Amino acid sequence: MTPQHDVTPATDWWRDAVIYQVYPRSFADGNGDGMGDLAGIRSRLPYLRDLGVDAVWLSPFYASPQADAGYDVADYRAIDPMFGTLPDAEAVIRDAHGLGLRIIVDLVPNHCSDQHAWFRRALAEGPGSTLRERFHFRKGRGENGEQPPNDWESLFGGPAWTRVPDGEWYLHLFAPEQPDFNWDHPAVRDEFRSVLRFWLDLGVDGFRVDVAHGLVKAPGLPDMGHGEQLRLLGNQVLPFFDQDGVHDIYRSWRTVLDEYAGDRIAVAEAWTPTVERTARYLRPDELHQAFNFHYLNTDWDATALREAIDTSLDAMRPVSAPTTWVLSNHDVVRHTTRLGGGLDRARAATLLMLALPGSAYLYQGEELGLPEVTDLPDEVRQDPSFFRDAGQEGLRDGCRVPLPWSGDAAPYGFGTGGSWLPQPADWAALTVEAQTGDPDSTLELYRTALSLRRTHPALGAGASVEWLDAPAGVVAFRRPGGLVCTVNTTAAPVRLAAPGRVLLSSRRVEPSDGDFALPGDTTVWFEE
Repeated sequence: MTPQHDVTPATDWWRDAVIYQVYPRSFADGNGDGMGDLAGIRSRLPYLRDLGVDAVWLSPFYASPQADAGYDVADYRAIDPMFGTLPDAEAVIRDAHGLGLRIIVDLVPNHCSDQHAWFRRALAEGPGSTLRERFHFRKGRGENGEQPPNDWESLFGGPAWTRVPDGEWYLHLFAPEQPDFNWDHPAVRDEFRSVLRFWLDLGVDGFRVDVAHGLVKAPGLPDMGHGEQLRLLGNQVLPFFDQDGVHDIYRSWRTVLDEYAGDRIAVAEAWTPTVERTARYLRPDELHQAFNFHYLNTDWDATALREAIDTSLDAMRPVSAPTTWVLSNHDVVRHTTRLGGGLDRARAATLLMLALPGSAYLYQGEELGLPEVTDLPDEVRQDPSFFRDAGQEGLRDGCRVPLPWSGDAAPYGFGTGGSWLPQPADWAALTVEAQTGDPDSTLELYRTALSLRRTHPALGAGASVEWLDAPAGVVAFRRPGGLVCTVNTTAAPVRLAAPGRVLLSSRRVEPSDGDFALPGDTTVWFEE
């Protein structure tokens, strides 16, 4: 049965929303050039409606030289031709709303492209240009300014500074093609409030804020003072991340969001040392949600999972924000591979996540059980950090391989012109077409779980769980409204008393005489 959706003005829709991340270049190709685009996304929106998600988050599609897959934005109000046109974006928003789906777009405020009009003028005008004040230009250290201004490192490897021909250096925490904005400058703040209004006026329902923790740098740009290599998705204490000044920016953004009807939201990608620091971004006058990377990084271990869940819920409660849960995204190894237990463990982890109170994020393709592609040849890789001498492993391409939709061979219905990254030869059984209607498929497990999450009174929003006694290696909790979630994180079956009838299971279980054997790497939802 097709899930029923309705985009209503009711408040707080985001507190229990399931939000699906679309990585545009890898979702669906509408024009046959091998690259996903807005036309492809538009054609597949009914699939997302039928999957049962509430909102769709689109990774960047703005005009960009694509030095970092679109996270180097040259124009925040224009669509890159590789993805389509502004009318195409408007059509995606309009069609999504017609299907009952909300649209969240990526916003990249920490840095822009070196082809952005401001930066190009700053370079052309030279030292002393007022445009340079909108970035972090500095004189270098050393007798002739030949050394970077401080010891900051790029998260993609190497120094965070690049010297220009006139001798000054500019800051880029990521690739050299991504100069950091100076958020102490009022023109930068004014510009991004304008960008927010531009997209809100077009009807978007919110923003995912890239590097939300990075906008403000410590006064004076002090040295890091240590030699530990930066981690792209780490929680180190650093002079350019999670500075208290970011909160004034987000309070001003919240004022803009609240000007618009329909409960428009902002979601922080904020890597912070603790979940308590993350909660600061979600105070009532700031942002609405933040990604729970602490949970994503938790091992598949009952004690660790229970601690991460408690810590996450406890941190959000004082600021009355929903906890979010996420297992995969465009920057990390897909959880089918990362958790180390194959598809059974990935399915169990998904049902655990969807049973927790709050909002959940899905990454495209996880509903198909896609594994990480680990054997891409070097010559096809495009992750910019792969080409740096030091830094990250540069292997993010493995989770960005285009989706398989149908057919027995690549490009599996992705489009008519191949795919920008090669798809594995053994993905025929993982296509949407192959899995649709198969009750044992991962796709149908997701569809059933999301349908239950939408309709069952014990699933969705909330702020706590009631932990139940369970054997070692088993996580068990009750949600108000009559649902018990039981998870076996071990490899061996465990015999338990059944607390009610089986509502949904990540693997087949056969309760009998009031108890049952819970297989290893299995999650079961019981209705009491």
